[in-house]
Amino acid sequence: MKAGFVSLGCSKNLVDTEMMLGILREHGIELTPEPAEADILIVNTCAFIESAKEESITTILNMAEYKESGRCRSLIVAGCLGQRYGQELLDDMPEADAIIGTGAWNRIMEAVEESLKGHRVVIAGEDKLLYDEHTPRITTTPAYTAYVKIAEGCNNRCAFCAIPYIRGSYRSRPIEDIRDEVVNLAARGVKEIILIAQDTTEYGRDLYGEPQLAKLLRTLCTVEGVHWIRTLYSYPTYFSDELIETIASEPKLVKYVDLPMQHAHDEVLRRMHRPDTQASMRALIEKLRTRIPGVTIRSTFIVGFPGETDAQYQTLRNFLEEMRLDKVGVFTYSREEGTPAYDMPNQVPEDVMQERYHDLMSLQCKISEELNHELEGRELEVLVEGRDEEQANIAVGRSYREAPDVDGQVYIEGDTDSQIGDLVRVRVLQGFTYDVVGERVEEA
Repeated sequence: MKAGFVSLGCSKNLVDTEMMLGILREHGIELTPEPAEADILIVNTCAFIESAKEESITTILNMAEYKESGRCRSLIVAGCLGQRYGQELLDDMPEADAIIGTGAWNRIMEAVEESLKGHRVVIAGEDKLLYDEHTPRITTTPAYTAYVKIAEGCNNRCAFCAIPYIRGSYRSRPIEDIRDEVVNLAARGVKEIILIAQDTTEYGRDLYGEPQLAKLLRTLCTVEGVHWIRTLYSYPTYFSDELIETIASEPKLVKYVDLPMQHAHDEVLRRMHRPDTQASMRALIEKLRTRIPGVTIRSTFIVGFPGETDAQYQTLRNFLEEMRLDKVGVFTYSREEGTPAYDMPNQVPEDVMQERYHDLMSLQCKISEELNHELEGRELEVLVEGRDEEQANIAVGRSYREAPDVDGQVYIEGDTDSQIGDLVRVRVLQGFTYDVVGERVEEA
């Protein structure tokens, strides 16, 4: 019996996929990257915004074709789409043989067994599940890097976001359990640990009475073999002075801060149910840059939130122009049923959202290119990830400034010696909009 997987969406979803892979292997099911060879096909879906739902549905339909052209006897829909729509999804998609929600990935074998008996089932419900370091897992990332989910769910109730309704309330894993997982990963050769949660700065409040991300980070920095620790999705509201000092003082913590700010006009932020203000975010950015020299700051923003006027958009644009953030993702507002923003008046027309999106991206591209030009002549430590597809003498990797899959890359010219997973010194020669080009500097 062979199973094939497609994992869509965020890195948090990817960790769930890796758990399901581990459970299947424990039950003697062989895993295959070739959908045509799989008896069981599982699509771990995303339902965060409309475009993600469309991608998930298209992928499910594409996989369903292997019931005719391949060996597929069971097509299972897992993840956020299954959690959010459950029986409705099963009724609307005859191609699917089973639905399994985000809070039931540990029951993947039940879904497999029932579907192979010809029973179409929905296995979902309130998401209260957390994995621990003993949970079977097959990492699908390169051998030198791994994601570690430190918490599940979200207690923030942003007006545009469906995640709390899908993933449930915030649930932290104990510090000791996370440390044990990181020790095991380091023993397998993982050099970069990427900590993820819907909101990492909220970590530990439910277990310890107050946020404990700084303590967790200090604990993980003691693990031998770990070279980089990167933290993603840190809400600005809870970014404490203690956390800033921890990042500044611990060499293993990469000086990279991911701050989803979403907007810069106070009235839009209020309607979004975001507790931050432009003034508080400006103060935080200034503090980060002062206390952590060379810090890279990434953020995401939404254009076209209901009621966003031209003047409010211009405030956001001016903020980005002045703040000159290193990395920025821009999204058009997605109207999600069940969220407070869904029924808000003054929904912004699609053409206006697109115009604002392209304008903001054009501005940020210019800023990013200028910032990358400023790197020229500077030396960076780079984690080698592979080789250029067209020129074998060019190695490709990431510095502390780039998170995998969302940021650019570092191209190392004339490097024929580096192996995947090596950490090398690189002098930047040229900066471009997203990527930089450099040369290897021999260690003294």
